[in-house]
Amino acid sequence: MRLLESKKGLSFFAFEHSEEYQQAQHKFLVAVESMEPNNIVVLLQTSPYHVDSLLQLSDACRFQEDQEMARDLVERALYSMECAFHPLFSLTSGACRLDYRRPENRSFYLALYKQMSFLEKRGCPRTALEYCKLILSLEPDEDPLCMLLLIDHLALRARNYEYLIRLFQEWEAHRNLSQLPNFAFSVPLAYFLLSQQTDLPECEQSSARQKASLLIQQALTMFPGVLLPLLESCSVRPDASVSSHRFFGPNAEISQPPALSQLVNLYLGRSHFLWKEPATMSWLEENVHEVLQAVDAGDPAVEACENRRKVLYQRAPRNIHRHVILSEIKEAVAALPPDVTTQSVMGFDPLPPSDTIYSYVRPERKGEEERNSVIWGSQLCVCRPRSFPSPPNVQALACRPLWQAKSYQPWKHHCSLLPVTVAKLYHGGGEARGRSGWGSEPQPGPEQADAGCARHDGQLPPQRPGGAARGRR
Repeated sequence: MRLLESKKGLSFFAFEHSEEYQQAQHKFLVAVESMEPNNIVVLLQTSPYHVDSLLQLSDACRFQEDQEMARDLVERALYSMECAFHPLFSLTSGACRLDYRRPENRSFYLALYKQMSFLEKRGCPRTALEYCKLILSLEPDEDPLCMLLLIDHLALRARNYEYLIRLFQEWEAHRNLSQLPNFAFSVPLAYFLLSQQTDLPECEQSSARQKASLLIQQALTMFPGVLLPLLESCSVRPDASVSSHRFFGPNAEISQPPALSQLVNLYLGRSHFLWKEPATMSWLEENVHEVLQAVDAGDPAVEACENRRKVLYQRAPRNIHRHVILSEIKEAVAALPPDVTTQSVMGFDPLPPSDTIYSYVRPERKGEEERNSVIWGSQLCVCRPRSFPSPPNVQALACRPLWQAKSYQPWKHHCSLLPVTVAKLYHGGGEARGRSGWGSEPQPGPEQADAGCARHDGQLPPQRPGGAARGRR
């Protein structure tokens, strides 16, 4: 990793690939084109810390329901990239940036996202929320993985209602978060759940309840097509006066623009269960009837919201499509436009930006015979003659460790990756309860001292006492 520039209090970094790592990357691309996971296994035998191979093989293991191996491979990829960190690169400062347009940086984004997903599935929403904050902090203006579609869900699951409310208040003015269905419904839910806490003063409870009712009525007016699918997902039968009304009826969902339907399906597929509590449903019912009274009275806000829906949701940007692909929520994936579903999407680099910044290019393809000899010379069996043995299968990977370096200890790289929360997760034996914001950066441990001088050619760097070197990936 190298420091590109520093300006306005921000530091811009970029991972770099050494010549050896570039050769491994070219072999990886050939292995991906072969559509054979075993070829990636063979590549990892010679380059056991090649990040894209680890992430791609992690997906293959996950599809085969080998969750343990899939998690180990992602952790190993994070450890590999952490070894290449620049000495000035900090995960906790919130002032370090990685440009997603650079392919070398994308692997770090995807590895963090996959690790966050595993943590959420393991019942660690607070730690997953900290990972989500980290990904968002790497490029908050562009938000290449569209973490704003997920951060509200994790904040509610972690019961960090104050953080979600503060994020909405500070970012609404310049990001229009209320125009995203997930924020439009999650923020009033956060206010309502906050009002249910008995340790709050009565005046604060009343104020939070009033704010929640106001915001949920605005959300229902702006997104009427959310109500009936939400009730159906929660196995709740709506009142006849609601389901038959022209405003909330089936036409509300059908008339939505496709881009809005995609956002709604994404939110409902991920967060519908947060609304199943009886107290929450009673509060929602009260406000639905309030909205119906406003619609019948001819409130001009209803027509204004309808006009905004027609203008704002013509087409979803590329980062939302990228997020939908990574989320793997069936209803949202099914709503992707044809120009996305008809193109090939690679798990190690889903929907790359159109303005990608390449630091090196892949060499031209050679003739078929020469290509076969090159592939076999590098132990990649794309076109396998009968006289050659078959490569080991993916299941063999789970039978023995791929990493041979004795210094590799998974919990150590986690402690240095996110010291505020993950250290407690791995040392304390439970869900982390650390601060929600960016904490102070701890002193580097022995495994971090040489982080800036890692040679990233797919192998771990040798231990050099007191040495300081380049820190390339």
